[in-house]
Amino acid sequence: MSLSTPVKICLCCGKPVKGRADKKFCDDACRNTYNNEIKAKSHYSSYVRNINNSLLKNRKILEELLPDELGMLKLPQEKLVQKGFLFTYHTHTYTNKKGDTYFFCYDYGYLPLENNWYLLVKRKEG
Repeated sequence: MSLSTPVKICLCCGKPVKGRADKKFCDDACRNTYNNEIKAKSHYSSYVRNINNSLLKNRKILEELLPDELGMLKLPQEKLVQKGFLFTYHTHTYTNKKGDTYFFCYDYGYLPLENNWYLLVKRKEG
């Protein structure tokens, strides 16, 4: 008496899948292809991707302008704009005890000052 197990088929290419009982794909390439196709079909995917790209670009600009050894730096708005910084996008805000609101792109942030100047800061770890 033999118990035959049903043959699992790869969700991407249709080839037989060998391995764990919960395995759905024959290899990593098929898994990646399948998941990329699912993401591409989502009508929000390009919108979310564009926002994430803008956030990462903003962070990179702040990181480039603020050397590690300084900790903070004051500079005019046009310097940020020249680099392509988009003030519309930030990950979170922080309001200190004085009531000043800092805008952050992950671990780098800025505080709007008077006369279109900004104070760039990096979040302290810990």
